[in-house]
Amino acid sequence: MNNLQINTTQNVNLNYTIVSIGERILAFLIDAFILYLYALLVNLIGDAIGYIYDDRWTQRGLVALIFLPAMFYSLLMHIIFNGRTVGKMLLKMRVVKLDGSPVHWSNYLTRWMLRLVDIWLFLGAIGILTILFSNRKQRLGDAAAGTVVISTKNRTKISHTILEEVEDTYAPLFTNVTMLTDKDVRLIKETFGIALKSNDYKTLKMLRDKVDSILLTNSELYDKQYLETVLKDYNYFTQQV
Repeated sequence: MNNLQINTTQNVNLNYTIVSIGERILAFLIDAFILYLYALLVNLIGDAIGYIYDDRWTQRGLVALIFLPAMFYSLLMHIIFNGRTVGKMLLKMRVVKLDGSPVHWSNYLTRWMLRLVDIWLFLGAIGILTILFSNRKQRLGDAAAGTVVISTKNRTKISHTILEEVEDTYAPLFTNVTMLTDKDVRLIKETFGIALKSNDYKTLKMLRDKVDSILLTNSELYDKQYLETVLKDYNYFTQQV
């Protein structure tokens, strides 16, 4: 399998596996099945509308309006869910930039527009051929947008880096955590992990006091919760860069 190395904002190299064409086709079929179910639902709604409005043009207009979101399903899902559709979520894959920078909505738009050539014009033949003969398994849309589809089953465990899992809806508590450096955070995380494993609450307390003396947070959180929050807040802010 092809691998892709991405350098994070914390200068940590993460190796990802580029997904195979089979996995991409399976994700596409899952999304297609969801759209099929949606089309059935729209059809039922259309029948119900027929009982309310006698005018056929009104019926068609309302049905077309209800079906409109399906036309933009791939684009909207990628933008809203950070490079993933339902099919990609289930198969644990996502769209990322080759250079590791955040994917802009315009990149998703480029990929979506070129689906016309990659998928629809020749029944997917163009997309399949370009993926097969591309070193990074990119279809035309990926090549134009500078993106690639990777497996999110990361070979580098997040616990081995200073990275922390941060939810999209996460709200940071300590805004001054950026006073810390990557070296500081790595040392905090390592010490924090060792103290937890050995139930060394004295070290945990000392670590918390040291961090608090730097950040001057005066927080009332318990030691464990405090340190976890500091690590997450640091990652939240540095990943926005």
